[in-house]
Amino acid sequence: MTTQVIVLNGGSSSGKSGIVRCLQEVLPGPWMAFGVDSFVEALPAKLQGSEGGITFATDGGVSVGAEFRALDAAWTEGIAAMARAGAGIVVDDVFLGGAASRQRWEKALAGLTVLWVGVRCDAEVAAGREIARGDRVKGMSASQALVVHEGISYDVEVDTTHTESLECARVIAAQVTGTPAPPR
Repeated sequence: MTTQVIVLNGGSSSGKSGIVRCLQEVLPGPWMAFGVDSFVEALPAKLQGSEGGITFATDGGVSVGAEFRALDAAWTEGIAAMARAGAGIVVDDVFLGGAASRQRWEKALAGLTVLWVGVRCDAEVAAGREIARGDRVKGMSASQALVVHEGISYDVEVDTTHTESLECARVIAAQVTGTPAPPR
């Protein structure tokens, strides 16, 4: 069966966004990309930094409330609807809730063929990227590097610690197309 949705899970600054851009280039046909960062940016300003919305602690921790969760459920259902309508979808997410985060996607994507991808990166390398980006709370990448993978199984895993986004994308694309990834 043909993959309809690719879900990438990894901590902040693990390299997911770069992989997504490369996937859009190497996969056959058009694939739309949706990331949790864009979802958070789309939230009303009143939900950013509020108890019902999303808050970022000074140590990089993230907390979400009921209003955030309701909008997140609508977002995941909307993405699933696009896949059901025939669009190839790549999702860039951070499973802060571990297995429960995957379960919410499994519920929304029920009946679709999904490729689950773990994007790993050494916490120190991700922390360096976090500093270089300058748009993240310091400590977010280190706090998320391992916890987002706890209790999660994947169809394929990539590690961006020493592997470029394009190579990771080729490994993932090989899973989608059923052809071996080119040798390194």
